[in-house]
Amino acid sequence: MLQPLDTPTPTPTTDRRKRLLILGALWLVVAAALVTFRSVVMPFAGAALIAYLVQPLVARITRLQVAGRKVPHWAAILLIYAGFFVGVYLFLVALVPQLYREMARVSRDTMALANTLTPEQVQVLAQRGETWLSDYGIPVALSNRALEGADAAGGGHFSLALDLEQLLSDAVKRVSSLVQENLGDIVSVSRSIIAGVAAGVFTLFFVLMVAAFFSIDGHAIRRYCGTLVPAEYAHDAKQLAERIDRSLSGVVRGQVTICVVNGALTFVGLLLFGVKFAFLLATIATFFSLIPIFGTILSSVPIVLIAMADGFKKGLAILVWIIGIHAVEAYFLNPKIMGQAARIHPVIVAFSLIAGERLFGLVGALFAVPITAILVACFDYARLKAQPQSVVTLSASEQPSSTTGQQTPAA
Repeated sequence: MLQPLDTPTPTPTTDRRKRLLILGALWLVVAAALVTFRSVVMPFAGAALIAYLVQPLVARITRLQVAGRKVPHWAAILLIYAGFFVGVYLFLVALVPQLYREMARVSRDTMALANTLTPEQVQVLAQRGETWLSDYGIPVALSNRALEGADAAGGGHFSLALDLEQLLSDAVKRVSSLVQENLGDIVSVSRSIIAGVAAGVFTLFFVLMVAAFFSIDGHAIRRYCGTLVPAEYAHDAKQLAERIDRSLSGVVRGQVTICVVNGALTFVGLLLFGVKFAFLLATIATFFSLIPIFGTILSSVPIVLIAMADGFKKGLAILVWIIGIHAVEAYFLNPKIMGQAARIHPVIVAFSLIAGERLFGLVGALFAVPITAILVACFDYARLKAQPQSVVTLSASEQPSSTTGQQTPAA
């Protein structure tokens, strides 16, 4: 077909500029959609993270052959989900009875203590308290005999007088009235808890379903995303994707592996030192280890406090055990499991955790390090692309060194 004489012939430069503008506009549309619907992005981000975590296991299962045929992709995902729910069931079977026994024991001890607090027993406790305080030079009147002596002496002998029996009686009355006044609030809070649990269960199944779709259609999704990259930048995009995958593999999959090892070693230490709530505390330590640095500190505080309730030496011993676990994690597990390519400096990790928590709460803190790993990989790749070829070759051949338990950016 003949073209009009005044129609300019498209040049390769014009065609390239047009393609880049179209693809740039498409990426802007995607970014705008993510920002607009950011309130519903988190479940899909969680599903993508789950699909990424289970992908090596799915690939290993699909390579197996049953009756001469390879295991289908959907069957591998169902097997993994079945194993997950069996693990959750065993976890609940092990945890709920222990919690019930401990709560029942605390209730029995509390009732027994309340039944033994007769006026005579209160006076005995008050006299013991006076003796203990006076040994340290603290003059406080607690028993009726001391209170009467303080009144008769005009308050000259004791500098402070407290009626312990009256204080306990007032405290019991105050707690009883508080429970009666807030009984309606307790019922409403219970309903809110039940509704929250139901919503959480629904969200869990939804996320697992979306993760299955992501995992099954992973290759198609990657091919589709590849069509959004200009052909002349396909090689660079592939290299960047490999760099991101290497970094995420260390940060995400490596961190999950370290969490399991950390929880197991913590459980062993709690059993060795006879700390109460060993299974529950080890489970808390496992999940909190998903948040680097701060999660370790938060999970260690209740462990040490509960151990110190049985004695200062036990608390100190379990603290030393926890420090030893994290020393092994920092200087042995991190380099072996995560590798050099995924190393992120502790300052960057701390900044990302605080920023994620401030912006999106606990969920933001959980996703902070994986997102930071992606950004660091992109930043380093762009930095190397801006350098001369000799510098890029030298940087690629060098292995980054780290003197800390956390990880430094790979060059």
